[in-house]
Amino acid sequence: MILSASRRTDIPAYYSEWFVNRLRAGYVLTRNPMNHAQIKKITLNPDVVDCIVFWTKDPFNMLDKLDVIDKLGYKYYFQFTVTPYGKSVEKGLRDKEEIIKTFCELSDRIGSEKILWRYDPIIVNDDFNFAFHKEQFSRLCGKLGRHSKQCIISFVDVYSKLKYRANALHEVDKDEIIEIGGMISSAAEEYGIKVKACCEEMSYLQECGIGQASCIDKTLIESICGHSLDLKRDRNQRKNCGCYESVDIGAYNTCRNGCIYCYANFSDTSVSNNCQKHNPQGEFLIG
Repeated sequence: MILSASRRTDIPAYYSEWFVNRLRAGYVLTRNPMNHAQIKKITLNPDVVDCIVFWTKDPFNMLDKLDVIDKLGYKYYFQFTVTPYGKSVEKGLRDKEEIIKTFCELSDRIGSEKILWRYDPIIVNDDFNFAFHKEQFSRLCGKLGRHSKQCIISFVDVYSKLKYRANALHEVDKDEIIEIGGMISSAAEEYGIKVKACCEEMSYLQECGIGQASCIDKTLIESICGHSLDLKRDRNQRKNCGCYESVDIGAYNTCRNGCIYCYANFSDTSVSNNCQKHNPQGEFLIG
């Protein structure tokens, strides 16, 4: 089993103590996000969990827990998002230069092959135009190039519940994808970084030298585990997703990063209410 921690919230940033407690307990309880009355008990024994995939924008609070996770016998890698946006877009995050330091420290600790840099999502508007992304992506390549072998990109999706943010977000068109994708591919190549795209129409990007991303990556997981695995493609994800099946233990409406493009939170009020229900000793993430 591949454990996803988590597409629904930032467990390394805000719930690392709870997560380690659940590993020690050997199980976790989760609710079906579409039916909260449906509860599932997930075994977390390292004999069952082949690999953990962490998704985060700032795993600083987890750095001091990696030794414990290692001693318990778990294998893992990180999907680590670093974008060039400020507080107007990602209001809950620490200073980006400090987050970059954490990225480099984590890479030095676990190895650059186990930390995938996500430049994601790519927002295009008057403030974040081609020139902005060209300057900022190259700058970040200079800081992160020695610390990650792969960069995963995607362009912002404006979900229906985000329509009220139309002044800041709009769907990126084909020409913008091709132009920015080509620039990113060229800039990354100078630093030996391989670029892949998550849930994008690949006919636009393959000509730029960008391949399809598999964020739950069978090849990488087998390399980390040291043996082959019988994994199936995840049919429950979005179109053009290259991921393999995993079990997600996160919960929606619990991430405090405050990103305006977030699909996992309904409102700041929902997040605040849920966070008050969190117990680091609890069997559930919330409640």
